[in-house]
Amino acid sequence: MQSRTIPRLRLLPAIAAALAIMAAAAGILLWMGRIPYCACGTIKLWHNHANDAETSQHFADWYTYSHVLHGVIFYWILWAIFRGRLSVAARLVIAMLMEAAWEIFENTSFIIERYRAQTVSRTYTGDSVINSVGDMLATLFGFLVAARLPVWLTVVLLIATEVTMLVLLRDNLILNIIMLVYPLEAIRQWQAAG
Repeated sequence: MQSRTIPRLRLLPAIAAALAIMAAAAGILLWMGRIPYCACGTIKLWHNHANDAETSQHFADWYTYSHVLHGVIFYWILWAIFRGRLSVAARLVIAMLMEAAWEIFENTSFIIERYRAQTVSRTYTGDSVINSVGDMLATLFGFLVAARLPVWLTVVLLIATEVTMLVLLRDNLILNIIMLVYPLEAIRQWQAAG
């Protein structure tokens, strides 16, 4: 039996859909009571600290790089699942739905309390809406980079980002996942010592 190919979605409509998904997620986050931007009263494009009260409150910070990796990883996963049956543009829309769902779930009291209890992020209060939008845009960027670059280069990008964050912050996407799913006291102590 021949596999069916779903009609192709073009990139510009897919990007428009991705932006609409981001806007809808931002609206849901506001409805959930998330603050629009940092309670400090300023809006920064970049916040250079990793574990203070303003982390995840401005447009971008060190954890934005993890969201770029979300885009790369979503590209690979969706490529493996849909091998030629869905266009890159259609997979982009699915990736943005996944990232928007994560941003909403990440800002529930369940995940916020889990971060506070299981990681060194004791002051984490959730993301501001502007930070969530920045994270979703970073995912979009990561997906588009993965769609354009050779696989070997995206692997190098992924490894370099994880190692850099590990060295500079004692945290990265892999450790974040471990500490959320199966927290290890040894990792928490090592991160706290940094």
